[in-house]
This record gives sequence, structure tokens and C-alpha cells, in this order.
Amino acid sequence: MSTQLILFIVIIAITLGITAWASSRNRTKEQFMAANRQITGFQNGWAVAGDYMSAASFLGIAGLIAFNGYDGFMYSVGWLVAYLTVLLLVAEPLRNIGKYTMADVLAFRLQHNSVRAVAAISTLTISIFYMLAQMIGAGSLINLLIPQISFTVAIVGVGILMLVYVIFGGMLATTWVQIVKAVLLMFSAIVISVLVMAHFHWSFLDFFSAIASVTGTIKNKAGEVVQTLNFTQPGLLYHGKYGALGLISLGVALIFGTAGLPHILIRFYTVPSAQAARTSVVWATVLIGAFYLMTTFLGFGAATIVGKANIGVHTTGAKATEYIASIQAEKPEEAAKLQTQLSEKGYIVKAPNTNLAAPLLAGALGGDFFLAFVSAVAFATILAVVAGLTIGASTSFAHDVWFNVVKGGVEDEGEQLVVARITAAVVGVIAILLAIGLRSLNVAFLVGLAFAVAASANVPAILLSLYWKRMNTTGTIVGMITGLVSSLVLIAVSPAVMGIDPEGAATRHLIQGEPLFPLDNPALVTVPLGFIAAVVAALLTHEKESEETFPEMAVRANTGLGAEV
Repeated sequence: MSTQLILFIVIIAITLGITAWASSRNRTKEQFMAANRQITGFQNGWAVAGDYMSAASFLGIAGLIAFNGYDGFMYSVGWLVAYLTVLLLVAEPLRNIGKYTMADVLAFRLQHNSVRAVAAISTLTISIFYMLAQMIGAGSLINLLIPQISFTVAIVGVGILMLVYVIFGGMLATTWVQIVKAVLLMFSAIVISVLVMAHFHWSFLDFFSAIASVTGTIKNKAGEVVQTLNFTQPGLLYHGKYGALGLISLGVALIFGTAGLPHILIRFYTVPSAQAARTSVVWATVLIGAFYLMTTFLGFGAATIVGKANIGVHTTGAKATEYIASIQAEKPEEAAKLQTQLSEKGYIVKAPNTNLAAPLLAGALGGDFFLAFVSAVAFATILAVVAGLTIGASTSFAHDVWFNVVKGGVEDEGEQLVVARITAAVVGVIAILLAIGLRSLNVAFLVGLAFAVAASANVPAILLSLYWKRMNTTGTIVGMITGLVSSLVLIAVSPAVMGIDPEGAATRHLIQGEPLFPLDNPALVTVPLGFIAAVVAALLTHEKESEETFPEMAVRANTGLGAEV
């Protein structure tokens, strides 16, 4: 049995052991959805960091830096500072006002089931976007290490494990899987960073000289090279007429979107107090900040040590690779068929894959065992994050839609648990099917879109409900729907999804045609649009009750009087 497979089995055994331990502690709704509110601030800080440091971070961002240099590094900056928004504006009020979900905060003053329904739709949309990124990363990773396991089988396997964690272990199992994964991920990133600097004789001058020697190209729509830049120069990822705006738009999505991610926000309901919630954010900020600084070493280390041309799947059939490449343009169907046949026999045709930069760097620096260890850690990362997303989605549907909307607030704890578990299964199946269909997309890109939806739909509603007395039901619903629909529509017609692929090239765009919106990430437009729509709708309508309950909410948000314990 290979080292890779053994380490994967060890990771799975550890996480299933945690699930078995937690399963006996999931007899009530509060235990399943909020771990009985017994997670400490320090523990929750690690769990929040584990939720945030996903496959998109470890695999996607490292790959973006390895392929795009300076611009790839700029991609990670927004992730680095985003938790300041959560710490200063959201964490404490959320814990004091809410009970299980983000919608609890919105419904405190409004008491309208329509608000919960819209919030649940937003939660499910964001969760599926984010989950796709993790599962596509899992398929790429397992395909690298165990060629005999196809992408599809890998995705299905991850989905089944995810459902086992959530259905049997609930929030308690998910929390401890996150903590274990965060510890392993930080350890791996530190070791890789140290090995990268050791490779360059502990000299930052040598390191950055090597980075400057790596070049990338900017191509026009026809695929022709129009400019060559080295990796210390901006412009490889964000260039042209809308390059700077694209980077700003991404920053807006990341900085504001964090405060609207449902699977992050529900973590603050697992701690016993608002003080513990603040402690969670502080620890998470320290851990996440350190990790994203280390993505610099991961990405640039892969570009300089592994080499961009080698960041892909290792070829074991060179002649077959050459033949497939020669017929790709004229006979794409035959080429695809041959590649599938080779894959089934364990021969993998080499292809660029940004998501494999970090594992391949680990292999180049530490040998096959370290490659297997880092890949197993990345696998654990994926398992933990998809479990967190699934429990967030299932909790939202069971608590907001089923309990409050369908059942009218009539308590039936056993029924809610059954609905939450069924929802988890449905969300898991949808994510598996979509991940298989969208396997060619970069995982960091998908997460950027999830952040855009969260920033556009959730954040305006949360902040205005917390800090503006005039905010009402109409404003909340209109703002959330405007942010959600506008972000999804602009994503669909952006260059990230819509474009014209050169003839004979691999399909990159889901929709063929000239993009109707110029930016890859729509947050620069959709976040202000969400705020404006909410404010205008609230000003055009009047709800006396929502204004009268604002002082009560403000007292509870800031003092914790009446908060769930």
C-alpha cells in the first residue's frame, strides 16, 4: 500500500473517530446545531481559522501566486485583513442577538418569516458556491496522488465522508475536525516556508532574485502574447482597461464578504458568551494572518523551485502525451478518450493545474513522504470545510425555513433534527453533481464568487439591521434579493464564466460569447447596489414596530442581556 493512501486512511480514521465520539452528544437541537455552546474562545478561534483556511487558500491561492506572481499575491491581501470587519462590527452583536443562524439577527426586529426565507436562500447559494471549490480541489488532489481513483470517484467519496460527519457528528464533530485540520495545516505551511528559505540559503535577496527571474505572459483574445513580465511586476492577472478595478472589486468581496459568510457566522453561536466570541475572532485573525503571509512562500516557492511548467500532474507515458497533444486540435474527442483510457490504467497525461502548486512544492523540498503528508493535510482541510458548509446550510433550512416558516414556530425538536439531516444529504448530492460538471474551474476563483454573493446579499442587511434604526422588513428583503440576484447575474456574464475560447483549446468558459460585464468579480458594483436598494426600500416604507424594538436590540447587542446561554 502506498504512503499516500496510508496517510489518507489515517486522516479519515481520525476524523471518523471524532465523529463517533461526538455522535453520542447530538441528542438535542442545541447540541447538533451549536455544540451545546460549550466551545471555548480559544478552541473556536482555531475552528474559525480552520473554516476559513480552506482548499481555496492552501491550493488555489498558492497556485495563483505560482502562475501570476505579484498579482497572485495581491489576491491574498483581502483575505488577510477581512477579519477586522468581523471583529469590529459583527461578532459580539451576532452572538448576543442570535440563536442558531444569521437570520436570527435579521428577524429580531422584523419578526417576518419572509426575511428568514430569503436569508436561507442566500445561505444555501453561498454554501454551494464555496463547497464546489473544496470538492474540485479534492478531486484534483486525489487524482494526483492516487491515479487509479478517478476525479468523479474522489468527489463522491469526499461527499459521503462530509455527510457522515454532519449527519452523525453535528456541530461538535465539525468543530473538532476543523481544529485538528487547522493545526496540521499551520504546521505544514510553517515547514514548507522554512524549507523554501533554507533552499535559498536563508537569504531573502536570493529568494526575490529567483522570483524576478520567473516570467509570465499577457495574451490577447486570440491567444497571442502581447507582453512579458517578471513575477515582481504587477499586471499578469490584473491587466488591461479594467485590471485595477478587478483587483479592487475582489478586495471589496473578500473584506466585506467574510462578515456575511453563513458557515463562519454560525461558529459564534458555539461559544458561551460574547466575550468568548471576541476571543475567537482575535485568535482566528492571528492564525489566518500568519497563514496568508506564508502563502507567499508556498506560491513563489512553487514557481521558482518546481517551475510553472512542472506544476501539473506528472507524466508516466511521455510518448502517449506527445501523441495526444498532436491530435488535440483536429481530433479533440479522440484525444479526450485516449486520456481517459490512460488515466484508468494509471498513466496520467501532464496538464497545468494551479491547484497542485503547494503539494508539488512539498514533494520537491521534502520528498515523496512530505508530498503525501501535505496532500493528506489538504485532504483533511477539504473534509473539514465542506462539513462546516453543510451544517451551516442544513441548520439554516431546518431552523429558519422549516421551524419558523413552515411550522410557524411550533417546536418539535426531533423533527427539526431529521429535517436538518435530510437537508445535509440534499445539499451534499447537489454539490457532488455540480463539482463533477465544473471540474475545470480554479478553486480560488469559485470562493471569490461566494464572497461576492455574501458581501452583496448578507452584509448590507446585517449591518443596516444592527446599526440603522429606520431599517425594516421591506428594506431587508429588497436589499438581500437585489444583492443576491445582481451578483449571480453579473457573475454569469463576466469574463470568469463567459468568453470565447480559441479553437482547439481546452474549454475554459462555461458560456461561449463576448462577456457582457468586464470584471471577474462583481462586488464593486453589487455591494453598493445591495446597500442602496435596502436604504431606498426602507425609506419608502415605514414600520413602527421595527423602530420601536431598535433600542431593545441595541442594548442586547452591546450588553448580552437576554442572550442565549
